[in-house]
Amino acid sequence: MKIAFIGGGNMGEAMLAAVLARALAQPESISVSDVSHKRLEHLKKQYSVTVTPDNPEAISDKDIIILAVKPQNLAEVMAELKDNLNPAQLILSIIAGAKISTIFLGLTHNAVVRAMPNAPARVGEGMSVWTATSDVTDQQKQAAKSILGAMGRELYVDDEAYLDMATAISGSGPAYFFLMVEALVDAAIEIGLPREMAQELVLQTMLGSGKFIRQSGASPAELRRKVTSPGGTTAAALAQFEKGGFGGLVRRAVKAAYERAKELGK
Repeated sequence: MKIAFIGGGNMGEAMLAAVLARALAQPESISVSDVSHKRLEHLKKQYSVTVTPDNPEAISDKDIIILAVKPQNLAEVMAELKDNLNPAQLILSIIAGAKISTIFLGLTHNAVVRAMPNAPARVGEGMSVWTATSDVTDQQKQAAKSILGAMGRELYVDDEAYLDMATAISGSGPAYFFLMVEALVDAAIEIGLPREMAQELVLQTMLGSGKFIRQSGASPAELRRKVTSPGGTTAAALAQFEKGGFGGLVRRAVKAAYERAKELGK
C-alpha cells in the first residue's frame, strides 16, 4: 500500500515505524509532510521515506492518507488537501477530538476512518479504537485494521460516540497508570527503599500484574480477592484505598476526561 503521513509528530512516527516494521509498506511508497524541516530530515534519515513540506505533494498517488497533525492545524491542512483528493483514497485520522463530520465536511471526502491510539503505541503495545464511514470499503477497513494493529491492539466500533469514551479510558489512561507508578515509587522511598530499587519493584509489578490479568482469564475483582489474605498486608493497604474513596475518585476522573473529550469535539 502507498501511504502519506500528514504530520510527523510522535504518534505519526510511531505509526510510521510500526508500518515499516510489519512490512505493510516499503519506504519508497511512503511520504511524510510536516511544517518542521528538522523533523522531516530526522524522518528521512531514520526511515528512508520521502519527505516534503508540501501537503498536496505528499498525498499524490497515495492509497491512504494519515492525518496526524495537531488539532489546531487541522482546518488549514484540510483547506490544502480538499481539492487534491480522489474518491478512492482513504483518510485515516488520529487527531484527538476531530469528529468524522468535521473531516468529512472539511475535505468534502466520504471515505474516512477515525482512530484513537494511545501513547504505548510507541513501544508496540498501544490500544487503538476506531470507526469508519459507510463509504469505506472492506479492503480499506482491512488496511486500517492492519496499520492500527501494527502498533498493538485495535478495536473497531460501529458508533463514533465510543471514541470519546475510549479517549477517557485508553487515550488518557496511560497517564493514570503513570500517576499510580509515581505515587507508589514515592511511597516506597518514604518507607526506606532506594529510588532505583523502588522504581524497579513498581514497574515490574505493574507490568506483571497486567500480563497476569490478561493471561489468567479471571476478572480483576477475582484476582484481587485471591491475593488478599484476611488480616494480611494487602488487606491493610486496600482498606486505606477504600477509606479514601479510591473507586469513586477513579470514576470521577474518567467522567471528567469523557466530558472534556466531548467538549473538544464540538
